[in-house]
Order: sequence, then C-alpha cells, then structure tokens
Amino acid sequence: MAGGPTTPALVTAVAGAGGFGFLAGGYQTRDGLAAQIAEVRERTDRFGVNLFVPNESTLDRDAFRRYAAEVQVEADAYGLELDPDPVSDDDHWEDKLGLLIDHPVPVVSLTFALPDPATIAALQRAGSHVLATVTTPGEALEAQAAGVDGLIVQGPAAGGHSATYDPTRSLGDVSTAALVRDVRSTIPLPVIAAGGVNGPAPVRELLDAGAEAVAVGTLLLRTDEAGTSPTHRAALADPRFTETVITRAFTGRLARALRNDFTDRHDDSAPTAYPAVHHLTRALRQTAGRAGDANRLHLWAGTGYRNAPNGHAADVISWLTDTLNTTAAQPAADSHVTRSQQK
Repeated sequence: MAGGPTTPALVTAVAGAGGFGFLAGGYQTRDGLAAQIAEVRERTDRFGVNLFVPNESTLDRDAFRRYAAEVQVEADAYGLELDPDPVSDDDHWEDKLGLLIDHPVPVVSLTFALPDPATIAALQRAGSHVLATVTTPGEALEAQAAGVDGLIVQGPAAGGHSATYDPTRSLGDVSTAALVRDVRSTIPLPVIAAGGVNGPAPVRELLDAGAEAVAVGTLLLRTDEAGTSPTHRAALADPRFTETVITRAFTGRLARALRNDFTDRHDDSAPTAYPAVHHLTRALRQTAGRAGDANRLHLWAGTGYRNAPNGHAADVISWLTDTLNTTAAQPAADSHVTRSQQK
C-alpha cells in the first residue's frame, strides 16, 4: 500500500502475528526504502518489498492537457496551479532494484509490468524469491515465462491500483476465487490471492480455490500501525461514502476507490496516462488530505472496506486466521494468511 499506509510498524505487527508483511517500495527513493528495510530487519525477517515496474504507454498529450485544464478547477479551490505539461518517471526503478540486489530481502513482488528475465534472475541470485502480480491467466503465463517463483493473483475487487499489464483494458467483474481457479488450472506456480477479502469466509474460499496464501490490504487501513491519513481513515467509516468505483481520475491508471465528488466529476474524461496524471493531481490530493477534504482525495479501498476496523493489526490477522473454521462476528486486519497459519 504505497503512498503512506504501509509503515515499518505495520509490517512488523503483521509478521509478529504470524503473517508476512510487505513494505511498499512505490513512490519511495532508494534511501527512503533502505531506511524502512533496516527498521523492519531489526525486528523480523518475515517480510518482502513490493516494487512498481515501469510500464511504457503511449501518452496522448492533447487528452492530457484537456484533462489538466478540467482538473485545474479543483485546484483553484486551494490556490494551486497545475502543470499542463506531462511529467513522467520510472519511480527510481534502477536505484531501488540496485538496493535490493545489493541488500536482498526474502521476497520481492512486482506490480504493473514484468521486467526482463535477466532482472528477475538477478534478484533470485541475490537471494530473493520473486513474485509477479497478475490479473489474468495470460499475464500469469507471461510471468511464468519470465522466470518468477510465484504469483499474486489480484482480482478486480482489490483496493488501490490494478496491477494489469494493459492499463487501457476494462477489468470486468470476475471474482478473485474464479480467477485463482483459472490460473491454477493452467499454471503450476504457487499463488497468493488478493482482492475482496473482507473476513475469514473469503480467506477460506480462496484457499479452497487453490491459493497457497491470501493477501489483504484494505482491512489494515484503519489499524493503529498503518500510516493512512486521518481524512482517508475517516472516510472508510463515513456513511456518506456508500460504494467503491474503479477509476483513472486520480492517477491515469485504473484503481478502486471510494466513490466521491472527484470521481463523479472526472472519471469519464480521465485519460490513460500513468504516471503523468498521478503527478498532475498529486499536490491537489495532498492538499485536500491535509484540509480534510475527502471529496478531492484518492480514497483507495477494496470492496470490503466497511469491515476495516480500528485497533491493532495483530488483531486483524488473528481474526482472519483463528476464526476460519467458525462464523466470525466482528472484523479485524492485513497481510498474508497461509495454509500453515490456518492450521
């Protein structure tokens, strides 16, 4: 959960409860990520790092400038001037890749695209298991051919950015369990299932569908150890926000968020242009968050957001694992739930 919600405290709390936490490498510099890895290493070796892989896409500059002019009206509320010239970067990919090769972590997971097989092999030689996040059986086949050790199969019910390799496509409404079964029917690699997990029942369903483990994120957003902003935390429990939508409005890449005024006004016109739209709206979103303006903020959330509780992350993990064989009454938190933990 890049951008703040994932913290070293959250990762170590999840690991301490028997889960397996992931640091979010996205949007971080090499030095920032290195400091977080060092902090986590002092407490646990049950963790991995997720990286955003640069995904080349064609940018329609005219569409981007039209969108920049449209969104400028939102920025005017805070006296901000948005830059109509698109900004692109690779999220410090080479720097962070070098860090993880020089100072390997147990697991590296990849999102948005696949690097070349030589890069995956370099991470493996350094001592890391490499996982690729996929959203279709076709992507899973590509990941297998590239040499990864396992798959994170992400269903469209997941909160935040979709990991799809084709940001122009529609995600559809396939369940995560059905997607896991489709992948497992043709590909022998181990699978971690992600998306739509709102309690123990979906965990059981995904394990039964063939997943070796289950990943959760949204359920941890309101926990004490998460770095989620106060505005985002409050919105997850606010009855005014009644549903989630998949939108490009905030970043130019499909992502599931709470439906708010910004998505209503701009979803139809938002171009497929990540990370250019991300950079365009970033200052606006940061300002809105500080101002408590949930209607101009990217409120990433999966479909099970209503079950995201306050309290300790460890309690969420315990809820997901200890009550798998019973009927759970109350919600709890985030990371990986494995078959061994179930037992």
